[in-house]
Amino acid sequence: MPAPTPFTSASAMIRRRLLQSTRTRGGASSGPSRWTSPGHEETPKGLLFNRTPPPPGQSRKWEDWELPCYVTSFLTIVILGVGLNAKPDLTIETWAHEKALERLKMENSLAASTGATTTTTDNNNNNSDNGDNVFRTLLMVIGFILSSGGEEGRATLTSDKHMASSSSSPAPLQTTMLLGSPSFPNAIAWSQDNLLAVATAHFVTILRPDMPHGPRGIIKISPIEPFLFGFVERKDLISGCLLPISLYRDDKPVVQSISWSPLGISLNSGCLLAVCTSEGHVKVYRPPFCDFCSEWIEVVNVSERLFEYLQCTEFQGTGTPLEFSKRNASDEIDSVAKPKKKSLKTVPENDMLPVISADQYATRSAVLSSIVVSWSPLLHDIHATVSLLAVGGKSGKISLWRFYAPDCYTIEGGKIPSAVKFVGFLEAHNSWVTTISWLSFSVNSSNPQILLVTGSSDGSVKVWLGDYHKLIKSTEVDQNVFILLKEVITVNVVPVSVLSVTVHVQCSSKMLSAIGKGSGSFEIWLCDISSKEFNKLGSYDAHDYIVTGLAWAFGGRCLYSCSQDNLVRSWILRDRCLDEVPVHMPHNNNSSSASDDVYDSCLGAAVSPGNLVVATVHCFDVEKLNRMYEGRVLRAAIEYHWIGGLHVDICLNRPVPFYTEELSGLAEKDLTNWGSNIIWSLNQYQCLDRPLVLLDIILALLDFKVSMPRYVEHLLIKWISLSFPGFHTDLPNEKTLLQVSSSLSGVPSRMLHLLNIICRRVMLAQLDADEITRISSEVQNTKGECCSMDEQVTKWIAILGSSERELRERLVGFSFCASQTSKSRPGATPFQTGHWYPVGLAQMEQWIALNNDHVRGELKSIASEVTNEKRCSAVESCSYCSASVPFESPEFGLCQGKTSGSGSNDKRHKLSRCAVSMQVCPSIPLWFCVCCHRVAFRLAPDPLFRMSSSQFDSDFVTKSLSRAVSSKPLCPYCGILLQRRQPDFLVSPLPFYSSYNNIKHNKQWNIYIAN
Repeated sequence: MPAPTPFTSASAMIRRRLLQSTRTRGGASSGPSRWTSPGHEETPKGLLFNRTPPPPGQSRKWEDWELPCYVTSFLTIVILGVGLNAKPDLTIETWAHEKALERLKMENSLAASTGATTTTTDNNNNNSDNGDNVFRTLLMVIGFILSSGGEEGRATLTSDKHMASSSSSPAPLQTTMLLGSPSFPNAIAWSQDNLLAVATAHFVTILRPDMPHGPRGIIKISPIEPFLFGFVERKDLISGCLLPISLYRDDKPVVQSISWSPLGISLNSGCLLAVCTSEGHVKVYRPPFCDFCSEWIEVVNVSERLFEYLQCTEFQGTGTPLEFSKRNASDEIDSVAKPKKKSLKTVPENDMLPVISADQYATRSAVLSSIVVSWSPLLHDIHATVSLLAVGGKSGKISLWRFYAPDCYTIEGGKIPSAVKFVGFLEAHNSWVTTISWLSFSVNSSNPQILLVTGSSDGSVKVWLGDYHKLIKSTEVDQNVFILLKEVITVNVVPVSVLSVTVHVQCSSKMLSAIGKGSGSFEIWLCDISSKEFNKLGSYDAHDYIVTGLAWAFGGRCLYSCSQDNLVRSWILRDRCLDEVPVHMPHNNNSSSASDDVYDSCLGAAVSPGNLVVATVHCFDVEKLNRMYEGRVLRAAIEYHWIGGLHVDICLNRPVPFYTEELSGLAEKDLTNWGSNIIWSLNQYQCLDRPLVLLDIILALLDFKVSMPRYVEHLLIKWISLSFPGFHTDLPNEKTLLQVSSSLSGVPSRMLHLLNIICRRVMLAQLDADEITRISSEVQNTKGECCSMDEQVTKWIAILGSSERELRERLVGFSFCASQTSKSRPGATPFQTGHWYPVGLAQMEQWIALNNDHVRGELKSIASEVTNEKRCSAVESCSYCSASVPFESPEFGLCQGKTSGSGSNDKRHKLSRCAVSMQVCPSIPLWFCVCCHRVAFRLAPDPLFRMSSSQFDSDFVTKSLSRAVSSKPLCPYCGILLQRRQPDFLVSPLPFYSSYNNIKHNKQWNIYIAN
């Protein structure tokens, strides 16, 4: 064991000093010791220290208490800085030694003169007391640091990689501490762009799952003045219907319900977040992608718009539809259809408000008091793409709001307003609407269906079928856009708390519904939409208190339930019956790990996009926390649990013999389950409408790669052989890898995108984007050989290069075909809203010339048919020095530089080229890909991402352009959502884990397999 350095010696001394200062004050004992007898200790309270158990038969020593190393290092720097400032010539080691001797002499003197229980009043003791006060103050700083979060040097609830012999479940993932506690069910939601939102008291916390202690976004909830819609007589205040309103005294509203919109509704193609407060107000927020702040930006105040509509129609529920547009964060109405009688901007003055009855007042208040919000999936039409926001209220009605996807996306701010229309009311229940869920069916592409499932406080649950086309195109307020399919649960005394629905994985026309109740039980229903048949699969008394969360995983094969009793239970659906499987949550040995006994309740569960992780939010029992440190700031926490090792009877098309030779000490069955579940999750992304968010899959593969690299490679090769057309599973791994590089022309673009992400973020995770580009160029120039790199790395770089070259050829070929097709469309205007038009043809032609030996002859033939007038100028200039920029690479350009008086060129500027058009990027905000780190100022056409092969069919191009192909902010090489690059101190969505080093060295998000 190496000798301790002066710094570690000082840290050890400070650790002992800190712990002694918390037990005694001025040398006097502050009470009986916590450790009542050798080998037996009281259950510790708090999360700050790690108390190592003493050996049997020995008493505990204070040295057994451990602080996290980053805390002691921080305090060492602070304290040594103070001490060395007084004596500049004093070394760290000498200073620490002197302080230890002074402390020892003081304690010996106190023990000899006054005894252990006597307090002295000399100067030494006063100095010691003052020193202890300083240490107590520093301890408070520690508590704040541990709770406030941060990437480096803060509390990370992880443990070193270890094996467990008693459990086959993964190790718990990194816990997130929250500064507010949830108050209502379904308090956590996972977005399609990989952000977590948690309803924490009077604000919403938004964070990235892979950075639980990193930057966060917030939405603050402030009290709002009540709507003025009439007066009542004073004698009516004590009537039964007005008593709840009269006695309401909540001056600090909390978040009651949250819901993420599908991807593509925000101006930057991200997700919007709808928030409902305990005051009954609903607002919609967007991410601050161009505002450089942590607080999210309000898009529309739904409650205010509903009030204006009801004012216009005199609270009759019928009238003219409203169309609202928001610019930036203001409340300005950009375009409103004017009603016949009243103007929406005309709000009656207080003295003009009518006197109404108590029943009228209660009814109007109930209509405006919202309880729950829920977004529908995207509804597509030839002319529009929309998502519906359903808002359930105390009146039993559900108001429906249509949000349109922008015609074109931007990252420069509120130049394009967001259009919102009021669709109408749905008379759903006779009591409060407490929960809402949507589900979309696409069994028949020509006749898609949308379902709405609603639950009420009166215990009833109803299933509604929506008119798909009316919901998209109706211009009038329509109260008949839904028809009732079935009231699956009739009115009873037990209220419905939560709902979760999903499409049955084995039958795309069947819906699985999980209905949670206030009694702690839940019911499972199987609904066949095609035959309108509803069957109850069972009722389960799973919990002692209200069910607060239900989440389906693996296409309805697995269900997770949680309750206010703090229990999280896992269920597997087998033969139309749920079987419970144990939820293994082994605890870390880290000094700041939380144990189950500090939690009081669980108020929500959410499953990751890849179905490999479930997140639950728990409230702390403040009485079990250290009241001085944790109890002041910690209110709740998010726990993440791996579920990818469950045996959920996933049936693949072909059997998968997984490689387990190097895993003789591990459970082969668990690894087989992990492999099957990962392949199933990857195959789910073959659906083109599913966003490529692979956080949990990438994390699992990276963690396995650290200890089992051959297993990971074998697993990915099996996925390629199973999922890629024309590949065979009986080929050896080496031959399969060789076949990949030469057989990509018949592979769909979506599969190539998945392959590129896995290559960059798993197999080549140790290399950054610039290194991959450099090595890829070397591999191409040396025809697959690169002496400076490992052979396996070279193979995967060659596969990545072949895949990206295939996608680039498809983009270039589609652009040239679109240019030819546009001749027959004289009415089409370049850059017309809703249309895509090819640009950069001159640069694409130069790229073909540079890669003449690698480009297919079909692409050369298509490019040669494009006339010169269709091409832009090939001459480009530098935006910094105006020098010419020759085309040398599709990734970047080097300007020629200005010629000085001596005849030599000045420094040449390196300029980024657009990933879509290959043109030099201008000095404007650019779209950025967080995977390959490419930038773009033009967007790729949507048909590029739907190509099934590289065959350039003119009919396919003509049909695509005739349907007004819009540009999507997706990377043409990775398929993930492009975004504006954000500073590190702001939260931004990331579809996968960003740092391989954290996995390799810090062992975060660890997985382990039992024997």
